[in-house]
Amino acid sequence: MIDKALVSYLEEFVTDERKALFKKVIENRTRHFAVVLEDLYQKHNWSAVVRSCDVFGVQDIYTIENKYSAYISNGVGKGAQKWVDFYRFKTRENNTQECVDELKAKGYQIIVTTPHEESSFVSDFDITKKSAFVFGVEGRGASDLIMDQADGYLKIPMVGFTESLNVSVAAAITLQNTTDRLRQSNLDWKFTEQEKEELYFSWLEKSIGSVKQIKERYYENIKK
Repeated sequence: MIDKALVSYLEEFVTDERKALFKKVIENRTRHFAVVLEDLYQKHNWSAVVRSCDVFGVQDIYTIENKYSAYISNGVGKGAQKWVDFYRFKTRENNTQECVDELKAKGYQIIVTTPHEESSFVSDFDITKKSAFVFGVEGRGASDLIMDQADGYLKIPMVGFTESLNVSVAAAITLQNTTDRLRQSNLDWKFTEQEKEELYFSWLEKSIGSVKQIKERYYENIKK
């Protein structure tokens, strides 16, 4: 449970404009969709996808780091990493499998973005189910392990000579299309009230310098 008295105390250190922005952005956040990044090796791609997640309101990013570590650059990400949640799989015996298992336990279907012949075009994709969109390593794409356990495949229509898109561009197109349709639907895609309170509290903490000392002062005052 969130300590509402602590929230009120922390709000004193944040401008009214900032608090209003937090509440506005939270209303457009969703966990109906999640993004999975598997072993990207180009640093700017990690950052660009994270930025797209923030822009399109997708809160949760799962990173599978078997070969390459996730790296978020402020220059590319524009600070987006501060406002989304990361679930990193990098120290387990089988990072990929454990990520898939966790997603399925949370009710997500696994949707791999690939030019696979059985892929659904992104504009035709059924948005009604909770879906985790998987973007694999540049060039090769998602691993065989994820491909074999996928519940579906997704592709972006292309009519030029090139047959692929940069992974960060593919992610942006996928998220723009699916989240736009999601917000126009009657689906229950928003955060619960408890999730909103938790995220608001988290963002307050991230916005305050020396927040640790400020919270210590709050708890000391309670004891008096």
